[in-house]
Amino acid sequence: MLDKMKQLMEMKKQAEFIKKELSRTQLEVNAVPGIRLTVTGAQEFRSLEIVPERLTLDQKAQLEKDLLESINAAIQKVQQAGAEKMSAYMPKF
Repeated sequence: MLDKMKQLMEMKKQAEFIKKELSRTQLEVNAVPGIRLTVTGAQEFRSLEIVPERLTLDQKAQLEKDLLESINAAIQKVQQAGAEKMSAYMPKF
């Protein structure tokens, strides 16, 4: 029983470490030409850059579609990075 408690405490420490590590990690995503996102491993968006050519009224609908695609790609990339970090630190049972 005591061993399981120790394992749980160790897993909690590792989870906290991973959370801090992810919050320091920044990923840049260029999933769509002309749109660049920077997001932390904690899924907090830090920056969004759009090239001026994408900011015309006649391209509004396409820009909105591409922004959604970029955001979804960024979230997927962050989740993948988080899963990789967690698997490296978590004990194998």
